[in-house]
Amino acid sequence: MASILLAGGGSAGHVNPMLATGLELRERGHRIAAVGTEEGLEADLVPRAGVEMHVVPRVPMPRRPSGDLVRLPGNLNAAVKAARAAIDQVGADAVVGFGGFVSTPAYLAAKKAGIPIVVHEANARPGLANKVGARWAARVGATLPGTPLKGAQVTGMPLLPHVRELAEALGDDRVASALRAAAREELGWPADAPVLVVTGGSQGAASLNAATAAAAATLVDHGVYVWHITGRGKSAEADRAKGDLAADKRDMYRVDEYCHDMSAVYSAAGAVVCRAGAGMVAEVTAMRLPAMYVPLPHGNGEQALNAVPAVEAGAGSMVDDAKLSPVVLELGAERMLLEGKDGQQMREAAAAFGIVDGAARVADLVEETL
Repeated sequence: MASILLAGGGSAGHVNPMLATGLELRERGHRIAAVGTEEGLEADLVPRAGVEMHVVPRVPMPRRPSGDLVRLPGNLNAAVKAARAAIDQVGADAVVGFGGFVSTPAYLAAKKAGIPIVVHEANARPGLANKVGARWAARVGATLPGTPLKGAQVTGMPLLPHVRELAEALGDDRVASALRAAAREELGWPADAPVLVVTGGSQGAASLNAATAAAAATLVDHGVYVWHITGRGKSAEADRAKGDLAADKRDMYRVDEYCHDMSAVYSAAGAVVCRAGAGMVAEVTAMRLPAMYVPLPHGNGEQALNAVPAVEAGAGSMVDDAKLSPVVLELGAERMLLEGKDGQQMREAAAAFGIVDGAARVADLVEETL
């Protein structure tokens, strides 16, 4: 049994694959602990998962001259010392990092301690922390092919156990048919209903919300059932569109601001329209769902790069945010759900492309270094 220190934080995109890998390692008999900041999402999610967490100071990485730039050497030194203290306290045999502010000091501390480093990069475009860690890493895993890190091996995204278990179940056609029927009937819909899920994530996406609300009447008239997850506080437009539907069609358009049970969403879905965060692309393809990806138009173009491999594999399509319209959404939904050949080909491509056992693959990389 080895002792493994995990590092990753700030967002669910870093924390969830970290926890998925850690839980897999713990299942194999290893002791796990994590380093994280008090401000990041990990401060809540790591203890909730029953994983010991050691706090390191957050190190702001300034992109322009500021007081943070002046303080950077001191802040980084304090964070490296805290990470080294965590390594010593847990007797870590390796550090496994997933990116985010907390990973850089963990990598530097591991290098000083002379213990192996394993890096996992979720996105097609690596972040700064993982670029640093990969220089010294014994093993590098990547969610997507073509990730520009030296020696990167494609492992897929480590999925949390309940997500992985659902993906495995949906990989069995007979089980999948029963699960999908039960999920749709729970919503009051026919077991064989063609269901389109539209989600912009917990924050929502204005372009997806507007296009879906405007397309809802046409979609339901064509027999498509729509589950629209708008984001908190962003349902007004969709609620109005639902109210404008004919009374006998209104129940075909479900509007929620947020859904705590994504397993129910994936089980009910026949196709998805969504952003292209690395986690979303990984989960949608693991669930064997055709998708229309509408990448976030801001930032460094990372989301579009995340979607490209799945789209090139035939598992979905990609639409620029500025070009998304009600008609584009309608045509995409009908192609995925009502035109049997196209939808089936996308499902088969998603099944071939999606990786369900990413956590096990990253755990294998870790064990190779011990």
